[in-house]
Amino acid sequence: MISKYIISVIIPAFIFAGCSTKSPIENNFITVDVTKDYPKKDVVLQDIFDIEYVPLETSDEFLTSGNVRAIGKNLIITKNNGRTDGNIYLFDRTTGKGIRRINRLGQGGEEYTNILDIVLDEDRQEMFVNNHYLAKIVVYDLKGNFKRSFKQKENYFYGEIGNFDKDRLICHDDCLSFDKEETKRNFFMLASKQDGSIKEIPIPYDKVKTSLILKQVDGKKRDWSIYNKRMIPYKDSWLLNEISADTIYRYSPDAGLIPFIVRKPSVQTMSPEIFLFPSVMTDRYYFMQTAKKDFDFKMDSDVERTDLMYDKETNKIFRVTIYNADYTEKVPVKIMFEMFMLSFINKDGVAFSRVLPAFELAEAYKNGKLRGHLKKIAAKLDEEDNPVIMIAKYKR
Repeated sequence: MISKYIISVIIPAFIFAGCSTKSPIENNFITVDVTKDYPKKDVVLQDIFDIEYVPLETSDEFLTSGNVRAIGKNLIITKNNGRTDGNIYLFDRTTGKGIRRINRLGQGGEEYTNILDIVLDEDRQEMFVNNHYLAKIVVYDLKGNFKRSFKQKENYFYGEIGNFDKDRLICHDDCLSFDKEETKRNFFMLASKQDGSIKEIPIPYDKVKTSLILKQVDGKKRDWSIYNKRMIPYKDSWLLNEISADTIYRYSPDAGLIPFIVRKPSVQTMSPEIFLFPSVMTDRYYFMQTAKKDFDFKMDSDVERTDLMYDKETNKIFRVTIYNADYTEKVPVKIMFEMFMLSFINKDGVAFSRVLPAFELAEAYKNGKLRGHLKKIAAKLDEEDNPVIMIAKYKR
């Protein structure tokens, strides 16, 4: 039977004293117990976010799975799932019209051999391509012209990169050991956008805990990893989740590291571990997910996950299921984690984006399961068209 891992919130009473209009969470962290049951709550997506849909133009030049890497004021940047074809697509942020397809795949010094991620610096009109096969970052302008490149830190794997400020990227080392114990080190760092020089961000913890699951199955070594994001953009800062630590920190250029969420029991005492991952954050609601480090290789299904929502106004947390009101039936929406489909943005009023495949929308329209603007968009779709990008914006 699947266990249910729920949370409790502990906030010191003194924070409620006085007449400050700030929410208590702005001054103090919350404490999350990942072993407790908690009531279930259904939430309508549109009650929390303003939702818009952008159908991406489909043509011979613009054919994409819609893996969103960045959303700016004027652009949506996508790549295809997988890491080999080299295509980068720029679409108009409002209309979805294709602007440019860029491909610099190759072995040359100004090219990349794969694309793990793309970071947009809209102010400088630059994009940073994470070419982890060659352990380098390649920088282009938004027309695809090469500007510079720099190496990643030796023996590190930049699994995640983000736009920290005008001069620096923020990076996470996703290197995993398959044949030996993890070496204790700092996994987060700031990297210069000019030459890649780094400043490590030390987060205290005891022993390294890895999301990698290794087991012998029928005489063969099998592996599986939990791929939730370790860095989540949040307002003018980033949430840094070192899974070996019991504290998730908020990190900003001005304030440095500030405790944001403390989990209990200690991850150091659990076997199997239950990890806690933050995801989308709004002024009122914090969305999180627990993931149990236990994988059934014979069933070949995902690890056990529980979606959670903390309400700052009530200081309560729920097991949450989110539904999209633009469907006539209750269709759950994942905003915690889904590989290739969900992107955390938190910029220019955008909280996150999701990919809605055209064939799924066409089928839903055919079966009368859509309403509103999404229904009008789906009515014009062919099942082989590019996807529609759902953009969730913060309510004003």
